[in-house]
Order: sequence, then C-alpha cells, then structure tokens
Amino acid sequence: MDERSEYTRPRRSSVRMSLSAMNAAVEEKRSWLPPLVYLAHNPLTLVGLFFLNAAAVFWFFVLPVATQQGDRHPYLMIVFFGLIPIAFLLGLALTPLGAYLRYRQQTKQGVRAREFKPLGWDNREFRHMSVFAVVVTGCNVLVGGYVSQSTVHYMDSAGFCSTTCHAMSPEYAAYRRSPHLNIACVECHIGSGRRAYARAKLNGIWQVASTILELYPRPIPTPLENLRPAREICESCHWPSKFSGVQIRVFDHFAEDSANTQTTTVLALTVGGGPVSKGVHGFHVAPDVVIEFEANQDRQEVGWVKYTSPDGTVREFSRAPWTAHQKAGAAARTMDCLDCHTRPSHGFEMPARALDAALALGDIDASLPWVRKKGLEILQADYASSREAEQEIPQALHRYYRTQHPDEYQSYKEKIEKSGRALAAIYGRNVFPAMGIGWGTYPDHSGHTDVSGCFRCHDNSLRDPNGNTIVGDCNACHRILAFRESEPDILKQLGLRP
Repeated sequence: MDERSEYTRPRRSSVRMSLSAMNAAVEEKRSWLPPLVYLAHNPLTLVGLFFLNAAAVFWFFVLPVATQQGDRHPYLMIVFFGLIPIAFLLGLALTPLGAYLRYRQQTKQGVRAREFKPLGWDNREFRHMSVFAVVVTGCNVLVGGYVSQSTVHYMDSAGFCSTTCHAMSPEYAAYRRSPHLNIACVECHIGSGRRAYARAKLNGIWQVASTILELYPRPIPTPLENLRPAREICESCHWPSKFSGVQIRVFDHFAEDSANTQTTTVLALTVGGGPVSKGVHGFHVAPDVVIEFEANQDRQEVGWVKYTSPDGTVREFSRAPWTAHQKAGAAARTMDCLDCHTRPSHGFEMPARALDAALALGDIDASLPWVRKKGLEILQADYASSREAEQEIPQALHRYYRTQHPDEYQSYKEKIEKSGRALAAIYGRNVFPAMGIGWGTYPDHSGHTDVSGCFRCHDNSLRDPNGNTIVGDCNACHRILAFRESEPDILKQLGLRP
C-alpha cells in the first residue's frame, strides 16, 4: 500500500468517534422534544398552535392574490397586512404561554413528570399532538381556501363598505338603483395604487370608529371635502373630449285630479362636448375651458364665477350683494363634474317625481281615483321611523279608500294593496328618519326643476363689470319639444309611442 493512500484513508477509530459524537448530539436534541411535547399538551397552547396554523394556511392562499391583484382589491390588504399577522402574533404569544403555565402549575402541585417517554406513537401526548396537527391543518386548508377567497370578494362588495364599515345604509339603498350598480365602491372612493389605498385606510379608521361608537353626524354633511377629484373618478370612464350630441328626455306627469290625468314633457338636451363648444358639456367641460367659483359651504349659493374660454379670454361675474362676510366664508374651487352631477351614484328622489315615475311604470295603479294627490300627502307625512312608515303608509291608503270610496273599496282592494306597497317602497329608499334624511336633504343639481341646480349660476344675478350676465337662455342647453301634452306628436314621430 502506497504512502498517499495510507495518508488519505481515515482511521476506523476516528470514524467511530465521529458517529458516536453525532449520535450523542442527536440524542441530546431529542431529549428536549419530549418535555416540549408534554408541556404543549394543554388547551391554551393548542389554541395558539391553531392560530399559527390558520395564519400560515390563509397566508398561503391570500399571497398570490395580494401580490398580483393587490391594487384591484384594496380591502384584501387589510387581511394580508392586518388580520393574518394579528392571528400569527396571537399564536406566537399563546403557544409558549400555555406551556409555561402548565410547567408552573405542575411544579407547584409536585406532579411534574421526572422522565419523559420517547417520541413515538405509544407516547400519549405526542399522539394527541400529531392528530391535532393533521386535523387542524386539514380543516384550515379546506376552510381557508374557501373563506379566504370569499373574504376577498365580500370585502370588495358594496354591502361590506356601506353596512359593515361605514354608516352608509341610505347611500347603499340609492346605489342599488343607480346606473353605477356594477361598479364597486372602491373604484370611485379609493382608486388604484398603494398611495390611494393608504390614504383611504387612514381616513377609514376614524369612520369605522365613528360607526362603532355612533359619533357620525346625522345626516352626514355634503359635499364631501375629501372625495377624490372628479378627473380621477368620472373621467376614467366618461370622457369630456367625447361628443355626446343631443339626447331625448321624456318626463311623465300626473295631475292631482280624480282621473290622475297623464301628460308628457319631451326635451331635446344638447349635451355637446368634444370639439363642439355648444351645449351643456361644450360650455362647461370642453378642452381648455376652466371655470372657477366661490360658494358657501354647501355650494347652494354661488357668489363669484371666473370663466376662462378655450381662446384664453377671461370673464368674471359676481353677485350683488356678495358681501365681504359672505366672501370670507366662501370656498373657492375649480368646477368639476360633481358640482352639477352631485348624486351620480347615490341619488335620492323628490316625492312628486318618484310618484309620477311609479304611476308611469304601473307600480301604482293610475285607475285608482285621486291616488296621485293622496299618495303625495301620504309620502310627505311625518313618520317616527322607517319601520313605522313601512307599516303605516299602506294602511293610510287603505283607510282613505275605505272611508272616502266605500262603495268601490272591495273592488279596489287588490290595486290598493299593490299601490300601498309601492308608496312604502318610495318612502323607504328616500327617507331615513334615523339618519336625519328627509325629502330634499341631498339635492341633485343636474337640473333645475326640484332644486335651484343650474340656476345657482344661470339666474341672471351674476354680472360682469359691464353688466352682462351669465347665459340664462333655456335653449342654450335644451329645447322643449313638448310640454305637458297628453299625446305628443314628437314621440310618435320618433317611434317611442304608438
């Protein structure tokens, strides 16, 4: 045998010593496991292990969504950065605490085991812990996979935003009837990006606390000061540069007579927009048009307007008198979509308009004599609560026909029942006594029939230094094709009526 092989071959005695040392180290480590398993065999530690296991499983399911779609699901980050870490830290605290309490209890009682059985299936504590780990992991995987995904969808839903976190039940009722029903709350109220999410969550902490402690005002004041700019909200879908042309609007009216006589008004609304500097959008949101104004806090009274046209011409209009005191308390802002379209997704109806719409749709039977007049009286009555209104409104309609039209009451009974439910529904989605919301609390300024709306500026009271007023010609925005006619010919020509 050569010298090199003698040198490189390990001695058998040294190999045996190394194996013995390794076995001793392994045995020493194993000697710590039986006491740990024994001490962990208590309810508090098992609860802690459950939280640790659940946090790990939920993290596994939520992580892919959070990393790939976190910006699309802002509320998911509450689960990812809030609930899961809380569960994990709770588990880390309870697990050793339970073991320590068992150690201290058994030390005081003098029953602490002096020798521990090796880890194996015949070790009762080890067997129970193994079964517990398998069962808990299996349950968390089965339940966590479903619950984590369901939680993501629920926390992005309108129902969660409006009824769980925020005192927005009236707004939710209005939202369910709006053109934006299929758009999630977070799309408009939070937006995309982590900065928008962080800003919304910081503001939301106080709102959640206000909801829990009922510290919020009733009604909630508008306009909202911290709402995202309309250019970020509305203009992501509605483009000011898009030409919208002319839109036909049809309004049905019912008279307060025994026949509930129906008439119809038809308007050609000149929307404009895009390169056309005419019409509603053409005058207000055409490219390079800037409108600045000063108004009181609720923006119901406008005292000063500055209009910059696309060619750079600047004109200023002010109201007389617009006192120094009013000017000092006014808020100056640049006009955007929400100054006119004040309730795009959370609109509340006025009673007469809602009643006319219900009669036109047949929800309220127009063959009932005087139902338009009596229905309006019932809607405008005072009720202590929404529950009282829901019960009293149908009963009030029954009482009226039972006492005023006793001969026809039985034949009208089915129609009265249907119409009473419709009246209660109109009240229920527009008036919320518990929140201090009545008829007209939240006006929609996109018109001028129910509230001042357009006439906040276009009332011929705002004048420039030369005495000229802001355009107040009705035909600048719309043309009346028919006004309260029983059978407008224009609807027949357009094919909208037979």
